[in-house]
Amino acid sequence: MARDAGLEELLREELGQRPGLSEKAMFGGWALLLNGNLLCGAREDGMLVRLGKGNDAWALEQADINPMLHGSREIQGWVRAGPKAYGNDMLRKRLLLAALNFVEGLPAK
Repeated sequence: MARDAGLEELLREELGQRPGLSEKAMFGGWALLLNGNLLCGAREDGMLVRLGKGNDAWALEQADINPMLHGSREIQGWVRAGPKAYGNDMLRKRLLLAALNFVEGLPAK
């Protein structure tokens, strides 16, 4: 899986210079972490967003958003937003805000 430099830049712009934010290669793409916890990611097949188990139903109701899969296994609490979803500024911001709200409540690693 290849990285998506344009999506990576969108995520950096949205998240800004937030304290505790870091980046590294993961999931065949580029991951952004907050205080050592996975927050979101960018790959050529979409934006990965960590909403937390039980917090993803609203997102899955949106067009071009699907559960994140690892092989054939669905990863609970994570969604994959396709280009139509992450290209919608309001929806992308809503997804990232929901991810921040969840991940900020986790203990730092």
